[in-house]
Formats: sequence, C-alpha cells, structure tokens
Amino acid sequence: MSDRPGPRAMSPVLLGAGGGDWSPVTAGESGAAVFRDADATRYAKCVPAADAAGLRAERDRVAWLNDQGVPGPRVLDWHSGDTGACLVTSAVPGVSADQVPAEDLRAAWERIADAVRRLHEVPVPRCPFRRDLDAMVALARDVVARDAVKAEFLPVEQRHTPPGELLDRLVRQVPRRREQETADTVVCHGDLCLPNIILDPRTLDVSGFIDLGRLGRADRYADLALLLTSARETWEDEERGRAADTAFAERYGIVLDHDRLRFHLHLDPLTWG
Repeated sequence: MSDRPGPRAMSPVLLGAGGGDWSPVTAGESGAAVFRDADATRYAKCVPAADAAGLRAERDRVAWLNDQGVPGPRVLDWHSGDTGACLVTSAVPGVSADQVPAEDLRAAWERIADAVRRLHEVPVPRCPFRRDLDAMVALARDVVARDAVKAEFLPVEQRHTPPGELLDRLVRQVPRRREQETADTVVCHGDLCLPNIILDPRTLDVSGFIDLGRLGRADRYADLALLLTSARETWEDEERGRAADTAFAERYGIVLDHDRLRFHLHLDPLTWG
C-alpha cells in the first residue's frame, strides 16, 4: 500500500491558497477529490501529483471552451506542486438534468438538443484537443489489458462477457467507424450524460456543460450515444424513450444511425478504469 496521501487528504493544503471554506462533494465517479465552497459559487477538483497532467488537460479544455462562447465553468485558480494539483472553477448555476422529473426533462429536451448542436457547430479547426476513435480504442486496450474495466459501467447484457471479447467485437468495426468519423468530426463534450448538463430550474434553459475532461474532436455519435442512453433512465418506459430519441434527432437535425449509436455506446465503458 502506498504511503502517499490521497487527493482528499492533501486537498486542504492545496485549497488553503484559494481561501474560503470548502466541503467535500460525494457525487461523481472520478477518483479525484471534489469540493464545493460555502456559497456554492466555486468547485475545486484535487488530484495526487501523479494525476496532475490529466487535471491540467481538463483545465485547458475548460478555458478553451469558455473562449468559444459555449456556456460552462470558468477557470478561477490553479495550484500544482509536489503534493498534487488543484483546479478551481466557477460553479454553473442550476440543477443537473438527471435530477429533474421526466416532465421537466421533456420540456427542456429541445433546448438540450439546441445546446448540443451549438457545441457541435464550434469550428473543428479551432479545437486543439483529441477524443478521436483511435485514441479511445487505444485507451480501451490499456484499460482491458490492466483488467480495470468497471463492470457496473457495462450494459447489463454484457456484464458476463470477458472485456477482451467485447473489445474484439468493436475492433472489427473500427475501419468503418473511422471512415464515418473522418466524414463527420465535431467538437464533442466527450462524456455527454445528463449529470453533465446543467439546467436553469426556473426556465429549463441549458445553463452550461460541466466535467469537460474528455472534450475534443470526435464523431458526433460519441456524444449522442451517451446522451440518449443516459436519458433513458428518466423516461418512464421504452416507448417514451424511443419517442424522445426521435424528437431529439428531429430538433438536432439528424437521422439516427442506430448501429453507430450502439458502437459508441459499447466502446465508452471500456475506456474508464
């Protein structure tokens, strides 16, 4: 067992430079320690020194997207040193889209489609960050090789299949999916699930996107697959879910390719670990 302090243990030292009272946030899947300040206007994410490069990359993505006029957090402070790194950002006011009832999500659904389309319309040549298929397959190979796939992230029907077999099935499709990506690359959020979309609870407008650590150039279906699947947890039944998919596609302006959705949905869980 390592004697190094974890991110939660060393976070008070890093946060001391930023001032204020901070409370731990327990939500989220990240291994980082996340804190919220007393008046809920700032968040801080802290990691050990070994993970500082990844957090620095997230900082750069937050700053870049803010410059593109897409709503989201702003970088307020950054600390890095031998004890670790800490990123302080502004809070995006509102409530995450997974926390609203189905009727509110339905009312916000077209606005979410509009916000995602605006993100995807940011000119690709401006974006210096990658989230392309080859990068994600390489990441999946590493996670699978380390036997680090999180089974709870997999679709229920895949949880008893060896991750190596799941990856092999996807790799056979890569040449075709790479062609699709080349023809249809956009600036993707990279983890576009409902918890990362913040809504104004009064107007149900999109206040912004959060958790931007995977933002980059990719096939738009990498975002669409995660968003539509994430929303299925809110819709009351499969019929309403299919209707919501259709409504989103019409508003966004696309005819959904369900095989392509399925590919990206099945690749994503293999890249977390």
